[in-house]
Amino acid sequence: MTDQSTADATRAAVQTFLGHRLAGDTEGLTALFADEVDWLLAENPAVPWIRPRSTGAECAAQADDMAEHVIPEKGGATMDALIVDGTEAVIFGKLWGTVRSTGKSFEGPFALRLTVEDGRVTRHHLYENSLSIAEACTP
Repeated sequence: MTDQSTADATRAAVQTFLGHRLAGDTEGLTALFADEVDWLLAENPAVPWIRPRSTGAECAAQADDMAEHVIPEKGGATMDALIVDGTEAVIFGKLWGTVRSTGKSFEGPFALRLTVEDGRVTRHHLYENSLSIAEACTP
């Protein structure tokens, strides 16, 4: 594969990832994630949907876990930029939400680094405003 075709394949997989994520398609996400994933999301004991994960199914289930705890119509995300270089992609944006159990809101910027190999996501590293989310989850 040429460098451009690798980047195009990565971009296509990231677009598929975003489509599945927005649709709440856990089955689609599970198929898109590799069997084993390099998952990074800062551990935060106050936040019930943030925990270590490593399999494709566990990673895909994070969206369902979060949906249980965040009011859907009071949450969302925007994407400001998508940068792709070979098998690597980084999404920059903003996310916000309201925690169901506390009624408290969170918001802040995020960066999501994804690595796509052979059409599957092998790395998912999310950097976000974890303090705001922890405060929203704390009664």
